[in-house]
Order: sequence, then structure tokens, then C-alpha cells
Amino acid sequence: MTSRHRASERLNSLAPRRRTVVKAAAATAGAALVAAPFPAGAADEVPAFLHGVASGDPLPDGILLWTRVTPVAAAIPGSGLGPDTEVSWIVATDKAFTNIVAKGSVTATAASDHTVKADVRGLAPATTYWFRFSAGGTDSPAARTRTAPAADAAVSNLRFGVVSCANWEAGYFSPYRHLAARGDLDAWLHLGDYIYEYGTGEYGTRDTVVRQHAPTHEILTLADYRVRHGKYKTDADLQALHAVAPVVAIWDDHEFANDAWSGGAENHTEGTEGAWAARQAAAKQAYFEWMPVRPAIAGTTYRRLRFGKLVDLSLLDLRSFRSQQVSVGNGSVDDPDRTLTGRAQLDWLKAGLKSSDTTWRLVGNSVMISPFAIGSLSADLLKPLAKLLGLPQEGLALNTDQWDGYTDDRRELLAHLRANAIRNTVFLTGDIHMAWANDVPVDAGTYPLSASAATEFVVTSVTSDNLDDLVKVPEGTVSALAAPVIKLANRHVHWVDTDRHGYGVLDITADRAQMDYYVVSDKTKANATSSWARSYRTKSGTQKVERTYDPV
Repeated sequence: MTSRHRASERLNSLAPRRRTVVKAAAATAGAALVAAPFPAGAADEVPAFLHGVASGDPLPDGILLWTRVTPVAAAIPGSGLGPDTEVSWIVATDKAFTNIVAKGSVTATAASDHTVKADVRGLAPATTYWFRFSAGGTDSPAARTRTAPAADAAVSNLRFGVVSCANWEAGYFSPYRHLAARGDLDAWLHLGDYIYEYGTGEYGTRDTVVRQHAPTHEILTLADYRVRHGKYKTDADLQALHAVAPVVAIWDDHEFANDAWSGGAENHTEGTEGAWAARQAAAKQAYFEWMPVRPAIAGTTYRRLRFGKLVDLSLLDLRSFRSQQVSVGNGSVDDPDRTLTGRAQLDWLKAGLKSSDTTWRLVGNSVMISPFAIGSLSADLLKPLAKLLGLPQEGLALNTDQWDGYTDDRRELLAHLRANAIRNTVFLTGDIHMAWANDVPVDAGTYPLSASAATEFVVTSVTSDNLDDLVKVPEGTVSALAAPVIKLANRHVHWVDTDRHGYGVLDITADRAQMDYYVVSDKTKANATSSWARSYRTKSGTQKVERTYDPV
């Protein structure tokens, strides 16, 4: 995407703004500030920052800054209304903005839904900065971000928040609030399903819409996708997290439509819902407008970031290039002509993993790579599990939307790891609305006698329904029954929690990568509390997961 900002300037000082119209209030103790709406009776031409500020894709010398300005009251997301508006930005080393190191400006237009990005360069590595935007005398909330370590830096420790699958209507985004309150994250990873495309009440709410999204119909057009993104960005907890650390995000299917593939989606009817190519293009345009994501290849989210000598992070796009999912009577999961990644992306991933000289190779992966056999679940559990996975309810031994449905790509990738003795590859995964800690076996059928090529940490959903929600029983009821059966049928699975909602915190040193799993008390309560659930780690050189009994 072509940058629209003017070149940044190095400064030593900047006069304070003459006024700040948009008041700010703490969304959580010590965390982000949330812009207030237009005051009653205010002039329509007073700009406002109603959707927060954000940063993303940290580099050793730069960061991508994002906001949306509402130049007049009528210029709501998706409206196509509102004048061109000059938006300036500043970056400082301190919250009071006394030591400003860079500034610039960009023009917000209706053509980009009045969203703006500034790809700021010339910053120092491994440094915390503060930034804000201004328009027409109005300042945005101030926010904090952090650059990546220098490529050749010896880094002792990194810490990332990890989240996925946030359905607005199913509950409140308290996992974001609890991550924001930590104050110790180098960045946070969003592994997909940042938004959902469904109409109101159509998806996963335990038959109760906790809070209604907008628009209320299924999103199909560019305006629709913009409105939905805009609604999400009004959430105080999401604004709080965006304002304390940079995000590294990839998309999954619900940024488009359920079970999306290169030529369509399960939740898209060609013709009556328009052309898939037009819907996909609209979804991608809105995503890149509304997310602080720097696309490495136009129209995709696959790219690679490096964090010193400790970590490189390969981020995948598993929707744009994939073949259609296999269903009953429709092809074979082992067909070598079918692909999840596309040839170019798989070659890029293999080359990057082989050439990496960092201690750890992380892969941001939107759908589970570990094999998953359902096992002998009882009918009352098999049906909701099949519904969650998008399987025929009579049952199949795999989820064809995951890597299980594209076994040739997986076989090639895992063989590449083994053949080249590539160690310390950790897949970080969302999508499935459950928490998992897995070895990634070369041959699941003979595991543990066969080798493990990598490890995988899967985080549960922020709010999207999991098994206890689908069965409508108290939390923990299904997991107590299903987890032992799943583990018995999948010996590479060390842990699975099918029922709870929350987030992960990944802590990395040279010796180990550890995922601490946290759960929230009640997704339907705005003030839900958070508690540590379990921790698993993989020690350097082992390619295996083990339990550890304390969070970092």
C-alpha cells in the first residue's frame, strides 16, 4: 500500500497545541485514553478522533501509526461524506511530548474512509515512544508504542499478547482490557477474526445478543465492512490495547466471510450477494484502511518481522490463495493439486525458516496445523463440535478448513523442517475457539514414536462461541468430558480447553518459549475478571511441549 504521509522531520521541540477539544478518559488504569463523542451542540465542523489511535508492525527503525478522524458529524464510517482534512502526527520519547523526535502530516479523505496511516522511520530500536494525531486544533488521545530491537541485537527476553476471534455480539472484549493493563508487552498478535461478518443474532451468542453490532445485516459492500470495522474500533477495551503496544495482525475468514477461500466462501452466495471478487476486494480494502498493518505484498497479510537475534515472526495469509475446502464427495484432502498457502507463499515460508539465524522461528498461523482426529465422542458432543468446526454433523475425522484439509502442504512444510534440521519453530494459532498446547508430529498415526517437527500454541477466542456455549451448559462441563477423549485420539495434544474464553501471553528467552493461558470470568460482563489457567513451554532444541506450573 502506498504511504500517504509526508516525510517525518527530526525535531527537538514543538509548541503545545492551542486547544484540545476531544477530552480523554482512562479506559483502564494506566492504559489507553478513549476519545469522547461530539459534545452536544458542538459545531459540525469540529474534528474528532472517535475511533482511538493505534500502531503496528514494529521495525527496528520505525512503526506504523493509525487513526481515523471524523471531520464533521456526518462523516461516519462508510458514509463517503466529509471534507479532505489535514491530520498531523507527532512522536516523542515521553508522554508529555516535551522531547519530540518526528512529525509529519497526512490528508484524510472520504476515499480512505477518513482513516490515516503514517509509516514513521528514523526511530531508535527497542525504544518506547508516545504519539498522537491532531486536526483542526483537536488532539487525539496519546498512545504508547515500541520499536523492535535491532536485527543483530542480543535480546534476552520478549513478551507478546496473543488473541483471536472476537465476536462483538457475543460479549465484551475484556481480554483486551486485561492485556492492556499489564504494561509489559513488546507487541500483541491478533491471529484473525478481528471482526465478524454476520448479521445480528446470526452467529454464536448463546441465543442472546449481548450488544448489537452495526450494520445489523450481513456485511457485503465496502460501506458495510467500513461500518463494521468502525463499530469495533469504538470498543473501549480494544482502544485501550491499541494505545499501549503495537499490534501485529493477520486476517482469517471472518474478515471476509465464513470459510473463505480464493474463489468464494461458505457464507457467500454468488449472485444474490454479489460477486465474490467484489466482496473480497471490499473486505481487503476496508481491512487495510482500518488496521495498522503494513502489507508486504499488495493485497495480502503475509510478511515477516524480526526481533533481534531472538525471534523472527513469519505471518501467513491462509485465505487469499487456498483451494476450496473439501466436503463429502468433493475431492480429497491429500490431493497435491490443492493448496492452503499457495505455491509462492509456501516457498517464501520455507525459505525464510531455512535462512533464519534467530534462536526462535515463530509462525503467525490463523488455522491449526496440528492434526486433529475427533475420536469417539458421544453424539451429543459430536454434533456441537462438528458445528463449531464446520463439519457434517454425522462426523469426520478432521476439520477440512484447517491444515488437516490440505495435507500435502503440511507434509511438505514439516518435511522441510526435518530435512534441514530447522529447530525451534513455534506455530501461534487462533480460529478454533479453544486453547491447545501441541507437538506438531511428522506422522500423527505413529506419534510419539515418530518425530515432532515443531510445536503449536493455540489461543481460545476473545468472545466467539466454543463448545460449552454451543451446548448451553455451564463452563467447564464439556471440556471435562471432551478433553480426555480428544487427547486420547491425538497423542501429540498435551492440553485442550474446549470451553473458556481469554487470551495468551507468550514469553520468550533463548532457553524456552512459554505460553501462559488466561481466562475471563464471564464474556457477557463488561467488568469480567481475568485469571491464569495453565502454562506450557517448549525448551530450545526439543520441538516438544511440556507443562510448567507457574506463569512468567
